[in-house]
Amino acid sequence: MAAGEYVSVSSQADTIRADLELEQQHLKDNLEFEQQELADIYVGRGLDADLARKVAEQLMAHDALDAHARDELGIFERISARPIQAAFASAATFTVGAVLPLVAAFMAPEQKLVSIVAGLSLAFLAVLGGLAAQTGGARISIGVLRVTFWGALAMGLTAGVGSLFGIVA
Repeated sequence: MAAGEYVSVSSQADTIRADLELEQQHLKDNLEFEQQELADIYVGRGLDADLARKVAEQLMAHDALDAHARDELGIFERISARPIQAAFASAATFTVGAVLPLVAAFMAPEQKLVSIVAGLSLAFLAVLGGLAAQTGGARISIGVLRVTFWGALAMGLTAGVGSLFGIVA
């Protein structure tokens, strides 16, 4: 999980870096066009053309790349993707999330092992989905439903594939 997160976030960082390099080249090659492009964005957001032009001029005089990164590309930090941090966060959350079903597996009687672990795993997913939604300021019910649905789907597909290959009875 951590390796996948590292690769994914590294790819995101590479894309951001490439977008910024391309924008820097555009600013170097055609500053006037880029200023008008920025002004047009501000007109689209509701400013009149004269004010939009003045805002674009002032922002570009301060830091042209930052203005374009933020308002044209939607990049709010120069390089906001942190692959190492994402990998460690993924590893930690995956480990914590795996502990709960493992504890259930050790404590459940063998004849009810699959149903207890599956049921408790879905319950844990629901709680964690709710906590994540609450932390992010989203509706808790949406977080619970989303994580529980996709978790159940993943569990069902995994069991189905296992059944096809005779691994799960």
